[in-house]
Amino acid sequence: MSTTAELLKQASDLFPDEVVTQAHVRHFDLPAGAGRFALITLDNGLDHTKPTTFGPASLANLNAAIDQVEKEAADSEIVGVGITGKPFIFAVGADLKGVEILKEYEHALAIGKGGHEVFKRLSKLAVPTFAYYNGAAMGGGVEVGLHCTYRTVSAALPAFSLPEVFLGLVPGWGGCTLLPNLIGADKAVSVIIENSLNQNKQLKGKQVYELGIADALFEGADFLEQSLIWTASVLKGEIEVERPVIDRGEGWDQAVAKGRFIADSKVHGAAPAAYRALDIIAAAKNGDLQQGYDAEDKALADLIMGGELRSGIYAFNLVQKRGKRPAGAPDKSLARPVTKVGVVGAGLMASQLALLFLRRLEVPVVLTDIDQERVDKGVGYVHAEIDKLLGKGRINQDKANRLKALVTGVLDKAEGFADADFIIEAVFEEMGVKQKVFAEVEAVAPAHAILATNTSSLSVSEMASKLKHPERVVGFHFFNPVAVLPLLEIVRGEQTDEASLATAFGVAKKLKKTAVLVKDAPAFVVNRILTRFMGEIQNVIDEGTPVEVAEKAVEPLGLPMSPLVLLELVGPAIGLHVSETLNRAFPDRFTVSPNLKAVVEAGKRGFYVYDSGKPELDPEVAALLKQGDSVLTEEQVRERVLDAVAQEIGLMLDEGVVAEAQDIDLCLITGAGWPFHLGGITPYLDREGVSERVNGKRFLAQGVASVPA
Repeated sequence: MSTTAELLKQASDLFPDEVVTQAHVRHFDLPAGAGRFALITLDNGLDHTKPTTFGPASLANLNAAIDQVEKEAADSEIVGVGITGKPFIFAVGADLKGVEILKEYEHALAIGKGGHEVFKRLSKLAVPTFAYYNGAAMGGGVEVGLHCTYRTVSAALPAFSLPEVFLGLVPGWGGCTLLPNLIGADKAVSVIIENSLNQNKQLKGKQVYELGIADALFEGADFLEQSLIWTASVLKGEIEVERPVIDRGEGWDQAVAKGRFIADSKVHGAAPAAYRALDIIAAAKNGDLQQGYDAEDKALADLIMGGELRSGIYAFNLVQKRGKRPAGAPDKSLARPVTKVGVVGAGLMASQLALLFLRRLEVPVVLTDIDQERVDKGVGYVHAEIDKLLGKGRINQDKANRLKALVTGVLDKAEGFADADFIIEAVFEEMGVKQKVFAEVEAVAPAHAILATNTSSLSVSEMASKLKHPERVVGFHFFNPVAVLPLLEIVRGEQTDEASLATAFGVAKKLKKTAVLVKDAPAFVVNRILTRFMGEIQNVIDEGTPVEVAEKAVEPLGLPMSPLVLLELVGPAIGLHVSETLNRAFPDRFTVSPNLKAVVEAGKRGFYVYDSGKPELDPEVAALLKQGDSVLTEEQVRERVLDAVAQEIGLMLDEGVVAEAQDIDLCLITGAGWPFHLGGITPYLDREGVSERVNGKRFLAQGVASVPA
């Protein structure tokens, strides 16, 4: 059997590009004569923008440091061992770049075993061990500390989590086994399952302490100094750390059941990671740690060699990397400064946009509308939202006053926009109305001002076609709710010039949005795919499949909400309008549902009522539905819907709507909340064989969001 050192050597040979973390050992005397102490500091030699990770060579370095302190402890040269991180960072877990390149099950198994073998040694030293969570700690960074005897945490720590389930893994270096045995199964399920599936929610230092993960909480300014004073008191017996008695009976089983309910509600059984983690937590009830570690090793290897994790890492990289460097964006140096923003319209969408521009750019923002009442309402909305931020302590009174003073409303566009650099319209979604608005704005705006449209489906080129300067019109399509969804589709019209486009991308970055460059094609990216997806659901309902069968058919995708609940959120009238726009553009593929039309004409806000707390088909809607007699099974519906989506994405890529399939996935993740375990959508379509069935080829090369060949 291979030793730990041999395992890690084999793994590091596979991963030559690892950013290697050193494990520096230094010695000093603890305060109050408590004795000689060894402190291991994890540091990759880079600043806090490049967090410390554990690849195989990094684990080997930690292993070598433990060799040293193990001998010192055995020889009674030291009374304890501590482990901490570089400034602002403790450690953020396994280096996922190494996971992506693994091709063999045995190598995946070695990753799990290697981490366990190194971390376990901390709990077996002849002296107590202490983890000092001084900064961001995630995944393996959290787990290395769980193997120590005691833990302290900084009150300034901004992010602490076990995010593995979110990505398609399990906390596999002790997390699933040790955490429930430390704080109980219920709290462990919250950290490992609930927080992870809740968009990778992070804990702050105080919460880490309150959960019982850390034994002491100290302020950030002198965190290490205070931790060492506390350590001295523990070693001298002056402080006794008490841990709660763990409920290993019914409470443990209930916690696991709660975890399964959360997983079902989030991923509907579609992604295995949460369930594998829960199986390990369930088995950890007997307190047999080695049995738990073995189960973690197997789960890690199985998941590393599965599609969901590869999709999860792919999605993570899209959001973190591609999302920050948009494909096809012009040179940044062409962007013009934006020192004042104009918003045409003062309705809810326009008011949300005004608030966003105001908060992120902190420049004057002026709203206009057709009457004073609407203008006042729009400005009032922005003021009320600023007051809410003030009430929550997110901004101080000074900032609130300054922001409020920056937002104004006027009726006269000439007065409002004469010195604006960026003017965005958010008026009624009708071509004639938008063309009229742009003509009025162009007449009064300065020659350099960008004219942006928040249209969700209309042609940006046609909107600009009657202007003297169509080159400065750009699509700037936000997603609702504006404050929540990160995506911004930036649409290049036929005449849009590079400077206008560069300015739009510059503004998007300041707004902290994920910008994707999109060709001026009907409904752009997200709405086109969602309309095809929803249209196919609507078609099968119209043809005769019961509503509940059509809805349940796509549950295995683990989408954030069912198609008809999404329709309710968007609004049936808007859904109908977009389907009509696309039907005019592509009548062979996009239908206009007579049943949806009837629902809109009846003034219904959706298909469901919620009298019992859960969605049930509204009897009034049921009475409106006229269905055929063709009834499909869930599997048949799902196949038909996925085939339609794969066909549409293939056509969009052929048309050059975006640069690559990666941009489609980035749009669906950040604009429609599609899950990481699908990788957006194209990795899933590849994995399920839909891409080849429909288009005769995969969307992504083997090894991209999948196990390398």
